[in-house]
Amino acid sequence: MDDKPNPGTLSESSEPLFSFGVIADIQYADLEDGYNFHGSRRRYYRHSLLHLRGAIEHWNEESSAPCCVLQLGDIIDGYNAQYKASEKSLELVMSTFQTLKAPVHHTWGNHEFYNFSRDYLTNSKLNTKFLEDHIVHHPETMPSEDYYAYHFVPFPKFRFILLDAYDLSVLGVDQSSPKYQQCLQMLREHNPNTELNSPQGLSEPQFVQFNGGFSQEQLNWLNEVLAFSDTNQEKVVIVSHLPIYPEASDSVCLAWNYRDALAVIWSHQCVVCFFAGHTHDGGYSKDPFGVHHVNLEGVIETAPDSQAFGTVHVYPDKMMLKGRGRVPDRIMNYEKERAFPLLV
Repeated sequence: MDDKPNPGTLSESSEPLFSFGVIADIQYADLEDGYNFHGSRRRYYRHSLLHLRGAIEHWNEESSAPCCVLQLGDIIDGYNAQYKASEKSLELVMSTFQTLKAPVHHTWGNHEFYNFSRDYLTNSKLNTKFLEDHIVHHPETMPSEDYYAYHFVPFPKFRFILLDAYDLSVLGVDQSSPKYQQCLQMLREHNPNTELNSPQGLSEPQFVQFNGGFSQEQLNWLNEVLAFSDTNQEKVVIVSHLPIYPEASDSVCLAWNYRDALAVIWSHQCVVCFFAGHTHDGGYSKDPFGVHHVNLEGVIETAPDSQAFGTVHVYPDKMMLKGRGRVPDRIMNYEKERAFPLLV
C-alpha cells in the first residue's frame, strides 16, 4: 500500500507543525506473564509498566516534544478486579504517567469497565474532559454528560475528537438501569450465544460483550463537531478504543455500530485519521474517502526486548507516524482536497 513507507524512508527536512504520542492497551497487572483468551498469545502483565516508562522517557527526551499523548484505552487489565487490586494498579500507572512532561488524553476501553463502574471513571483521573475545547457560540458542539467524549485543539486548524465506544454497552452500567436493559437486548438480538463474549456462528461477529457502540446522541454530536470543522477548514483526528473500519481490524474487534460511525465521518471532508487500540495486533488501512485508520499494537502483548508506542509528526500535507518496536512507521498523506495550502 502506498501509505506505508519502506524502512529508512521516514525522514523529513522541514519541521513539523506539532507532534503527539500514541500508546494503547497497556493492561498492567502485578501478575506473572499469562496468555490471551485463546491461549495463543503471551501477555506481559508486569512488564507493560516498564514499557510505559520507556515510552515516557523517550517522549520527554524528543527534540520535537509531543504536545500531548493519546492513551487509547485498557490502561490496566481486568484481572486486577479479580484480585481486588484495581485502584492500586491504576494509581501506579497514573503516577507513572505523571512523569510525562505533556498532558495525556485518556480513552476508555473494556478493561476500564471490568475494573470500574462508569460513575467511578467519571470521577477518576482517567476522565480528561477538563482538557476539552469550547467553541464559542456553538453550543451544539458541547458533548452530553451521558457519554465520555470531547474535542480539543492541539494546534490551530487541527481538532482532535475522543469518542466513547462503550456508550452502548453492558459493561460498567448498573444492571437495573434502562440503558443496561436496552444494550443487553441489542446484544442478544445479534448474539444468541449463551457466552456473550463468543462470536461463534455470528454473521456480525463484532456483537460480543467485550465490544460496545456509539449512541445516536453521541453520533449526532460528532456530526455537529465535524460540520463546524468543515466550515472552519480544520483537519480532524478521531480517537476511540474500538476500531470502526473492517479493513484495518479483526472483525471481532469492531464497534457494534461501526457502519453508523463511518457514515457520519464519510459525510464530512475534515477527518484525516482515526486512531484505535483493542486489537493488540495492530492494523492499518486507508478508506475510500482518504481517512487513515490506524490500530495501534498493544503494549500488553509486547515482549520485554521490544516496545509498542509511537510519535506522530504533523505537517501541512501529511502525518508521519514514527513507530517504536512493534509499531511500524507510516506516512499518511491527506487527500488533495483535504491538504492545507502551505502555511507562510
